[in-house]
Amino acid sequence: MSHTAECEHDEHLHPAAGPAARPDARPATAGPGGGWRSLADQPEVRWAMLSLALFLTGLAVRVGGAGWPADVLFAGCYAAGGWEPGRAGLEALRDRSLDVDLLMVVAALVAAGIGQVLDGALLIVIFSTSGALEAVSTRRTRDAVTSLLSLAPDVASRLGPDGETVVDAAELAVGERIMVRPGERIAADGRVVSGSSDVDQASITGEPLPVARTPGDEVFAGTLNGSGSLVVEVARPAGESVVARIVALVEEASGTKAETQLFIDRVEQRYSIAMVSVTLALFVVPLVLGSALQPTLLRAMTFMIVASPCAVVLATMPPYLAAIANSGRHGVLVKSAVVMEQLGRTSRVAFDKTGTLTRGAPRLDAVRPVGAAVDAGTVLGWAAAAENPSEHPLARAVVDAARRHGVDVPDAAGFRSEPGRGVQAMVAGRRIHVARPDVLAGSPAGPEVACAQAAVADLEEAGQTAVVVLADGQPVGVLGLADQLRPDARDAVASLVAVTAAPAVLITGDNRRAAAAVASAVGIADVRAGLLPEAKVAAVEALQGDGARLAVVGDGVNDAPALAAAHVGVAMGRHGSDLALETADLVMVRDELSALPAAIGISRRARRVVKVNLAFAATVIAALVCVDLTGHLPLPLGVAGHEGSTVVVGLNGLRLLRRRHWRP
Repeated sequence: MSHTAECEHDEHLHPAAGPAARPDARPATAGPGGGWRSLADQPEVRWAMLSLALFLTGLAVRVGGAGWPADVLFAGCYAAGGWEPGRAGLEALRDRSLDVDLLMVVAALVAAGIGQVLDGALLIVIFSTSGALEAVSTRRTRDAVTSLLSLAPDVASRLGPDGETVVDAAELAVGERIMVRPGERIAADGRVVSGSSDVDQASITGEPLPVARTPGDEVFAGTLNGSGSLVVEVARPAGESVVARIVALVEEASGTKAETQLFIDRVEQRYSIAMVSVTLALFVVPLVLGSALQPTLLRAMTFMIVASPCAVVLATMPPYLAAIANSGRHGVLVKSAVVMEQLGRTSRVAFDKTGTLTRGAPRLDAVRPVGAAVDAGTVLGWAAAAENPSEHPLARAVVDAARRHGVDVPDAAGFRSEPGRGVQAMVAGRRIHVARPDVLAGSPAGPEVACAQAAVADLEEAGQTAVVVLADGQPVGVLGLADQLRPDARDAVASLVAVTAAPAVLITGDNRRAAAAVASAVGIADVRAGLLPEAKVAAVEALQGDGARLAVVGDGVNDAPALAAAHVGVAMGRHGSDLALETADLVMVRDELSALPAAIGISRRARRVVKVNLAFAATVIAALVCVDLTGHLPLPLGVAGHEGSTVVVGLNGLRLLRRRHWRP
């Protein structure tokens, strides 16, 4: 066979895509915080749970026909759920600020004072539950940020004139050298001085595969060393490492987003001041002018009831809560009503690559024999035999592919691993070497070497990782491995582009060629590759600075600062890091990207329902207030009108629980 024919002899393998297992796989519901027991440690949660329990018990007792026992239980509900927001509201009042929670407590007490005990108790439960959820979210995010620091080891093996000593990693100074043994985490940011190994940098860069590190290469604190030993010269003190900067970025961005409120909350603060002012005026001014106390007090109370924002609150919360519940049924965990409101405003979406658009696990995609002496099956069998004893992710991908395709894998002897360079073994009487492409630089020039170099260039240009297989020192084939694309990635990207009417963006720490290959496969043109966490945040801020309301989708520790900085952070749930899951505003529990367009759709429908509810509630309030101010509004009629509007807007919001509303 001619040299040209030999180079054209390519055979591609496309193993069936199966669920990708990652070493850090973990249930989506796990995370710092330790479940229900740790949640109950928070006072806000305990009081909210007690308030809810007393409310439900009181409701059951009232339905059963008992009178005063139900009132006693409701009184307990008021005390348990109302004392904390009431105390906070009084403290705010001392600082000359009217807290809306205090107004809700007062409104609930006034409702109880005119016989609407059940309605007041329901309002207390809603607000105490809201406060508890906010406290839980804040604590879990704080715990996740703190736990990130445990990525970097506490101690390091420092090399000095007196030999090797174990010291606190925080004491390492720039210029000192440390020994990193196989399987250890690197204790500081620095550069390799001697040794070679494969280092898993996924937590920092998001690269799906360990990368070879040799003298002169940069390494990061918290990354996992492979099977070789490294001597690393410290380049940054512990407080300035990439891991430490990730913590600072997440805390800074999360602190900024913590100020976000529902639009109606911002309106309520001004409305509340106006309402209290008018109520006081209705009570004080007529008394000064000589009116009788009882009718004046009755009119002021009636005004406070009909003008109170209870109906406005219930016009807002049920639609968003119903949308959250509907999303949860479809595997999307939205953490708050604020997030649900923000989600509907998304105007552009940015994706991480590894673990988000891809599965984060390598797959053998192509086998290219070199020369006519062997075919693809033989090359794959030899490579799998040599790689079988190795624990490297690429080795596992090669062995798994051989098994899936029924390729015979011979026995191997004399296995030897060369960290950062590959493996060797005796297979079927030949010395098989599976190595990085730079091994070809030491091979004698010839047509096989030229063919192998051409195959390597083609595969790397396509964004794949190329591995060369040699037999007795001569190249016999090149393997192409690539991260597995999620099956729904392309359709999900297309749907999100249609929903937002803006092109999607890829922001990744992986190399440009791999990023470009994935972006091309899913239909993304805007690719920003090779970004460390700080650079990802800068990219997010630049996009948002151009006016985009950005949703960022990611899964790793390195994505957390970008998730925190975005208007909406979206985490992939099944294999996402604790930090990403707790920093994100919503979690794709089933890792189904196709659910995100539907979540944005239901958020927008909830926003439309809220607008309709607010218009209706405002109209009723305005009508009742006008009647009260210009004529005589009987208190029972005012209560009926106010409570009736509350029921109507509540039921209108709850219709978003229907499954038919789950669509883009």
